[in-house]
Amino acid sequence: MRHEKEEKKGLFNRGLVKLAALAAIVGCGVLIASTQKDCAEKEKQMELIQTKIDAYETENAELQRVLDSDDLNEYMEKVALEERGYAYPDERRFYDTSRD
Repeated sequence: MRHEKEEKKGLFNRGLVKLAALAAIVGCGVLIASTQKDCAEKEKQMELIQTKIDAYETENAELQRVLDSDDLNEYMEKVALEERGYAYPDERRFYDTSRD
């Protein structure tokens, strides 16, 4: 009689519990690996963003230095001539088109 009771455990027999535990362990392992991969990607993105932040801070320091100085007109002239392509009214500019 005892032998019959041990076999009649239904869905919760030892094999099914072991299989469920194994599935949970595998699922946790996959989740951990995925999380570590995401963390590595985010760290790379953070390094790129930090590089951009450093460049902007350097640029801001330069702009602040110009603003603090009394020579703002010279800076505006430099930007207009070098970055915006402006020229003085009587100035002639020659461009080398053979390099295109």
